[in-house]
Amino acid sequence: MESLIIIVFVVGYLAITLEHNLKIDKLIPALVMMSLCWALIALGIESFLQWFDSAKHALLDNFGDLGHEEKMHLMEETLLHHLGKTAEILVFLLGAMTIVEIIDYFDGFSTIKTFIKTKSKKRILWIFGFLAFFLSAIIDNLTATIVLISILQKIVNDRNVRIWYAGLIIIAANAGGAWSPIGDVTTTMLWIADKVSTGHLFVYLFVPSLLCMLVPFFIASFLPAFKGDLDYEDKDDKPKSRFSSTMLYLGLGGIVSVPIFKTVTHLPPYVGMMLALGVVAVFAEIYSSSKFSISNFDSESDAHSSHSPVHHSLSKIEMPSILFFLGILMAVAALESLGILFGFATSLQENMPMMGTELHHEGVSDLVVLLLGVGSAVIDNVPLVAASLGMFSVPMDNELWHFIAYSAGTGGSMLIIGSAAGVVAMGMEKIDFFWYLKKISWLALVGFLVGAVAFMFTRTIF
Repeated sequence: MESLIIIVFVVGYLAITLEHNLKIDKLIPALVMMSLCWALIALGIESFLQWFDSAKHALLDNFGDLGHEEKMHLMEETLLHHLGKTAEILVFLLGAMTIVEIIDYFDGFSTIKTFIKTKSKKRILWIFGFLAFFLSAIIDNLTATIVLISILQKIVNDRNVRIWYAGLIIIAANAGGAWSPIGDVTTTMLWIADKVSTGHLFVYLFVPSLLCMLVPFFIASFLPAFKGDLDYEDKDDKPKSRFSSTMLYLGLGGIVSVPIFKTVTHLPPYVGMMLALGVVAVFAEIYSSSKFSISNFDSESDAHSSHSPVHHSLSKIEMPSILFFLGILMAVAALESLGILFGFATSLQENMPMMGTELHHEGVSDLVVLLLGVGSAVIDNVPLVAASLGMFSVPMDNELWHFIAYSAGTGGSMLIIGSAAGVVAMGMEKIDFFWYLKKISWLALVGFLVGAVAFMFTRTIF
């Protein structure tokens, strides 16, 4: 039965990886894979000889000696435990996405465009690079990519030039998301699981992540694509709300306050995110010219006058992404519960040659973590990090977790399908997979390796 569950997982994983070839949204195989894995566990519960206790991070003794009812009860408890942990991440993401959509409702991100005062291609490259790096640390790399490419489309008319900017933005956004607990979904997973803390994440990863961005941008600034000046007229046909700047700073401030809230109260991050959403929503309702209340509908047709900004924003968040995370995290939890990931991690650590400094307690090779980064470019980094949570049992803020956060967060830049930022840029600009592979991938690889070397150095200091 274990072999059948692994086959279901592998087939589902392949379907997720080949999403663009199969023309099937990745949330569908993720949900089917999750459901089938847990159904097979329930049907074959008598055949399993071991069970992994996630709370204690150890295999249970004498699981095979338990009765059928005790095994079923244990399975239900484990399922509920994993659903609770997954829900923490999903509710957190829902809150963050809604705040971002509220900012967009008031056209808040148009404020960022006012920072661009030059027509030099090279200067604009660096402006967008630093904007992507720091903005992704606050509103996550996916949203930062969408915002910046939307601005690019208004100031760079030549698509052949624009896709070069988009490719470099992907690298900068993924690098910026790695050092912030709210910058990338994989880093958020590690943070919510109490594997990394905000302070240590910044100390360990800020310099490696910055170098991961700076080196490719420095090399790219000498390429022909960024020579000369842009020819554009500053025109913006969308009316700017008089509250746009206020809502931008209020929304970003609300999201940034979440790690502080967690540090002070020791409550899970989603509680702080819900508080931030509530505060931002209050101001959004006050600033809205609508007479609409959340529970009633107005007959007017214009969205900005007939909708509550909160209602409008909730209708625009990406539910497919939320359901995908639900499916993939719960499917990985099924493998973890059977002790499959634990066994895989043990064999990996025994057979993989050591490279560099051995990490505390686990003796996990640096090569393993670097391969995790390369793997995240080929397949989705969310299940890879979810698997690592079940594989390794080193304590909070061990450098292993920070290296995993770096590798999974920045490694996806090496292929355009390797990160959410890359996929959304691919969709917005119709970037060809092989064009990115030839023009951008080598820059991303250089940045990834330089950042990894920098991490190996910084971890010896702290």
